[in-house]
Amino acid sequence: MRHITFIMLALLIFSCSSTKKASSNLALLNGSWTPVKQEIGGKDLPASYFQAQKLLIQDTTYTFTAESVDKGTLSYNNGQMDIYGKEGVNKGKHFTALYKLENNQLAIIYNLKGDGYPSDFETKSKPTLFLSVFKKD
Repeated sequence: MRHITFIMLALLIFSCSSTKKASSNLALLNGSWTPVKQEIGGKDLPASYFQAQKLLIQDTTYTFTAESVDKGTLSYNNGQMDIYGKEGVNKGKHFTALYKLENNQLAIIYNLKGDGYPSDFETKSKPTLFLSVFKKD
């Protein structure tokens, strides 16, 4: 009986520490982000195109402000992200993406078709992939 109790206690402690780690990972992406680079099809977009854009992430919701405002939900885990548009021009759309946080910059490469995750952060010769690199405000 003690053995079973010990195993259950160990599992409970392990599951709580895993939840805390996942929550802290979510918190790393929380905040307001400004694009510093964007590219599609291997070509950089001019800064004037994205200088007024903002991405706000709060746990599992996002607001993206550009020419209009898009809002929705997202889930992310192990470098993969699923984005679901709920309001705005992307309402009803599902985008798949990869993300990485390095040197205080958040890079997200979106598959605009939403039919699978990109394999890397390269857009050259891949017209349905869009890369945006953000810095935290």
